[in-house]
Amino acid sequence: MKPIWLEHYPEGVPVTVEIDPSLSITKLFDRCIEQYADRPAYSCMGHTITYRRLNELSAAFGAWLQSEGITKNSRVALMMPNILQYPVCLFGLLRIGAIVVNVNPLYKARELQYQLNDSGAEMIVVAENFAHTLETVLEKTQVRRVILTTIGEEMGFKGLFIDFALRHLMKKVESFSLPNAVHFTDVLNRGRRMKMEPAETNTADIAFLQYTGGTTGVSKGAILTHGNIVANLTQVLAWVKPFLNLDERQIMITPLPLYHVFSMVANCLLMMVIGAESVLITNPRNIPKMVREISRYKFSIITGVNMLFNALLNNSDFRKLDFSKLRISLGGAMALNPATAQRWQEVTGKPLSEGYGLSETSPAAIITRLDTNSVGSIGMPLPSTEIMLLDENGKDVGAGEVGELCIRGPQVTQGYWKRPDETERAKTANGFFLTGDMAVMDERGQFSIVDRKKDMILVSGFNVYPNEIEAVAMTHPGVLECAAIGVPDERAGEVVKLFVVKRSPTLTAEELIKFCRANLAGYKLPRQVEFREELPKNTIGKVLRRELRETAQESTPPPASTERAWRRKKAS
Repeated sequence: MKPIWLEHYPEGVPVTVEIDPSLSITKLFDRCIEQYADRPAYSCMGHTITYRRLNELSAAFGAWLQSEGITKNSRVALMMPNILQYPVCLFGLLRIGAIVVNVNPLYKARELQYQLNDSGAEMIVVAENFAHTLETVLEKTQVRRVILTTIGEEMGFKGLFIDFALRHLMKKVESFSLPNAVHFTDVLNRGRRMKMEPAETNTADIAFLQYTGGTTGVSKGAILTHGNIVANLTQVLAWVKPFLNLDERQIMITPLPLYHVFSMVANCLLMMVIGAESVLITNPRNIPKMVREISRYKFSIITGVNMLFNALLNNSDFRKLDFSKLRISLGGAMALNPATAQRWQEVTGKPLSEGYGLSETSPAAIITRLDTNSVGSIGMPLPSTEIMLLDENGKDVGAGEVGELCIRGPQVTQGYWKRPDETERAKTANGFFLTGDMAVMDERGQFSIVDRKKDMILVSGFNVYPNEIEAVAMTHPGVLECAAIGVPDERAGEVVKLFVVKRSPTLTAEELIKFCRANLAGYKLPRQVEFREELPKNTIGKVLRRELRETAQESTPPPASTERAWRRKKAS
């Protein structure tokens, strides 16, 4: 039977897309370089590289990697914020057939060590601001070579200013010792004297290991092939094409980090396909500076999360910008707030759309119409994407009924790196990926998320898994038992709240948060801690997180979180 949503597709969007089975990301790259050679490709901190320059720099990087023994299927980690070095490294790796392992630069040592070891990364490119973290774990990994890069000195642009506003986002560059390290500028200088030998890549070759959380607290690498990514680019392009004049040059604002799968595919790869210029925002937390940067461009596309859109709307200079060229505003990674979407429409004159996806779906699977605000809905499945809603017995449910959202399509991962058991559990017998999100479909084929089957917490668009938080907290000698849940937060969507049964009567919330800070990235940090005499459990002793969520909703949060109190205490 024909799916309902196909009857309500935007005009010009095909029901299915044809995906060239011979096309890889690298072949797509070559095609785009030839077509858009002299167009600006990326801009950051006042400097721009064209597609021609991107081709030259990535080839030099790839040639040097090959001289160091990096070959097809070698894993190389990228650990940096949005700077020009990222796309150069990304395409250099893909062109020689290596596998990109994106690493959050805000990871703590424990998180970094695990991901490097699990992926088997042989090399890492790291911004110097984060080298102190790498130094503490390097000898415990398989990484044999470190490439250092400097924020504020972009590939030969001497004297480029350093963004001192980054200080609150990144640690000050400290003295560190990394044996066998080489600087990125030296790598490029050496690589220019070499010849890169492009690898023959096909749709089955792995392009990325994109790490995502696990219900057991163990992060898993979603295997994304060249075919997965090319398919998703083809699907998304078909969805946005009716709303863009591709004969005109598009300018895309990129505030979300490129190591996040949403930004990587939308702002790094899709923009390449359409020959757009991607304006990289290194520090989107500094809203005034971001607004000053984007005011230099008549941008046509902007992506972000609800928190960022809301912050921009609260900036008076942003509200004065020229939005005449704006065509697409797309939110992802977390739900959009109706009030934010309404204000965005009023200020920019354009709707704020929403996309749904996961690392495992490369990432886009469902997107709202781009010509109207569809807040409360995540939209309709992309072309060539199948959706089922399954009840607890695995039976497909109809419109208006709640079921687990399951996805099948060419963009869906083949599985998890070195985890066949997790791969098997993640899919139905007929190949649908089980998202763990509970959804409902209306009579027009639009889907809405109503709950999560999993206990995942979504903080500013990043997955946080309770078991990981609990595993860290339980190593504190003063903790007897604990359970983590997500609670609503106006800025981040959700934040982590930790319920704790004390072993030591003197344990304080401030002490426990400080302890967690040393072992967890900032977005995973508990912002609220509540001490209890006992935790609710079922008959076999499993903690009932749902009951904790219900009681948390009934209680009123304190006027100042323990995290803010800890910050004030530290400052004094």
